[in-house]
Amino acid sequence: MTEMDVNKEISRDWTVSGMDCGSCATKIKDAVARLPGVAGVEVGIMSERLRLTLDEDKTGRDKIEKTVRALGYEITPREATAEPVDANDHDGNGTGHSQAGGKANGDSDHGSPGHVHDDPADRGKSWYQTGKGRLVIFTALLLVAAWGVELIVPEVGNWAFVAACLIGVAPVARRAFAALRMGQPFTIESLMTIAAIGALFINAAEEAALVVFLFAVGEVLEGVAAGKARDGIRALANLVPKTALLEINGATREVSAASLAVGQTVLVRPGDRIPADGEIKEGNSGVDDSPVTGESVPVNKGPGDPVFAGSINTEAVLRVTVTKTAEDNTISRIIRLVEEAEEARAPTERFIDRFSRWYMPAIVALAALVVLVPPLAFGQPWDTWVYRGLALLLIGCPCALVISVPASIASALSTGARRGLLIKGGAVIEASAKVSRVAFDKTGTLTHGRPVVTDIVTFGTTTEDELLAVAAGVESGSSHPLAIAILNKAEEAGIAVPPSRDAKALMGKGVIATVGDASAWVTSPGYAKDNVGIEDAGLAQTIIFEEQGKTAVVVFREKTSLGIIAMRDEPRADAPEAVRQLKAMGITPVILTGDNPRTAAAIAESLGMEYQADMMPEDKINAVRDMSEHGGVMMIGDGINDAPALKQASVGVAMGSGTDVALETADAAILRDRVIDIPATIRLTRAAMTNIRQNVTIALGLKAVFLLTTVLGLTGLWIAIMADTGATVLVTLNALRLLRFNPEREG
Repeated sequence: MTEMDVNKEISRDWTVSGMDCGSCATKIKDAVARLPGVAGVEVGIMSERLRLTLDEDKTGRDKIEKTVRALGYEITPREATAEPVDANDHDGNGTGHSQAGGKANGDSDHGSPGHVHDDPADRGKSWYQTGKGRLVIFTALLLVAAWGVELIVPEVGNWAFVAACLIGVAPVARRAFAALRMGQPFTIESLMTIAAIGALFINAAEEAALVVFLFAVGEVLEGVAAGKARDGIRALANLVPKTALLEINGATREVSAASLAVGQTVLVRPGDRIPADGEIKEGNSGVDDSPVTGESVPVNKGPGDPVFAGSINTEAVLRVTVTKTAEDNTISRIIRLVEEAEEARAPTERFIDRFSRWYMPAIVALAALVVLVPPLAFGQPWDTWVYRGLALLLIGCPCALVISVPASIASALSTGARRGLLIKGGAVIEASAKVSRVAFDKTGTLTHGRPVVTDIVTFGTTTEDELLAVAAGVESGSSHPLAIAILNKAEEAGIAVPPSRDAKALMGKGVIATVGDASAWVTSPGYAKDNVGIEDAGLAQTIIFEEQGKTAVVVFREKTSLGIIAMRDEPRADAPEAVRQLKAMGITPVILTGDNPRTAAAIAESLGMEYQADMMPEDKINAVRDMSEHGGVMMIGDGINDAPALKQASVGVAMGSGTDVALETADAAILRDRVIDIPATIRLTRAAMTNIRQNVTIALGLKAVFLLTTVLGLTGLWIAIMADTGATVLVTLNALRLLRFNPEREG
């Protein structure tokens, strides 16, 4: 392929409504992938998304849309649905990140009886007001009319059922032929059509009409269940208000939240939702972040503090400077990550997808053998075995099996997102469920990452104020947590920071700068011992501090030690409970830190954990690699300093309150900065994998049972169609249980 050809390929996104099961997605994917100039086709059932790379010189977008509509689905370009919508529309989000498209022109038969899919306009309506609901009512009326005719005029009753069957199955057959023309002979519509028409030929017209009706009922149930599975993502979209109070030159006016630009100021009244990610410009108030992070306790925030779109201002008026556009705010990015997570499919899902492609043709071949072998080889009656073969066809659709994994994963992702647990796809869920070790970075993960000065020891005639002044002068301008702790202590003591220049880091050992007229150092005890000859008593004191879990630094000028400053970064309050829960789950927690061994040992002992200290980034990678030889490893870090180790681990988890790094870098992110959310995440992924195994068992178990009973003649056509649609509904409803799962609860 030439460079010019590559440049012609453009990534395109559509919203496709009406996909209720895995075979729907497979049907669309296979049909679109056959078109010239189409590559990289991805279809998300729960996100209702079609994404592909398109060379429009070979195939236009209108051809893609025509192909999808021919299969009986509605399709709308995503970029065309980015306009703000009415607040009562459950699918609009006002962020430019569409959840569903509206009805496009040119689909004249959409809504006619048959395999009618979920139209966006149907959302929020009762089942009988939807296209599928009208289909059920229509086929039910046909069936009742046929029974009435049979009761009144018995001699033409059979013909009434024939008419009811043909009228009800006609739209289904039309879509079956559309799929056949696209090279897809094995679809539920084609099997349904063959079974219904075949039943007429063996004088089972009444049962054929009943099967058409039950098929329609199953479609309604599948649509309702699939719609509920998507509600979690739609609920996220509805968190962001549709309008905002934009402040310009002291005057406010109401504008669309989607139109806000970076740098503008919005007024947020008490009780209002914040319309955009931003930074508080003026005001102090409690902010409820629970809609975004799941954190139930409002946090007091003031000027300079970040706020998220969708959070609730609880107390006082705030003026907020917008820092992110609507399509890039935290909620939009969470939605995008949850939707795109469908593409990171679990190994189990990929296996089932491959299996299902062989399953339906195999069942069709088996049905043909059931029809032909007994009559031809053993002289059995044709009517009996044709009937059983037709019933087998209806069991041949793998809808329940194909939807069993993505429905569970979508529910788990939605549940996690509502609680500030972002998991990027089925592959991450499966890997997380298998971890046997969790490796924690210490600073900012197990601890708050905000050390405070706890002890000051001076040498000679140096006073505490003089020691702090020199240390603050060396550290002025630094953003390192230890530097901030020293500067904060100097500020609390009212000490003026002396001017300094020529500051330089000493490669993990400390900092040197010129303070006043002489050089000064703030370094580790080891560096001080080697370079200034710190006294044994002073060195012993640093060891005592480190054994207490504190970090000690030595402050000195040329050949003269001024004193020691000890700091401690306290463990998070929930860290001990998180470690206990991990151990109760059979998982070994371990600390990987660059801190000195004595400080690491003190923290590890207080939490009851193993530890490895004095680790450089490459050491952490090697440690994770070694642990991986004994099972899956989850690495928890801040998403920046620990990026190499996060990537090396089976699952990398970033701690961070909605930052770009936390959302984009790792395999998962904990938005609430709570250590206890780590066992919660693993508990959720284990529940999801259990749910998937249950679904696969239900799908295959029901198929196996009814395959056997059908061949033995114990069940017929109408039971077969109930087994097919019933299995799909059962696995979807089982997956929906995950929406109510509380991962924070043990047991």
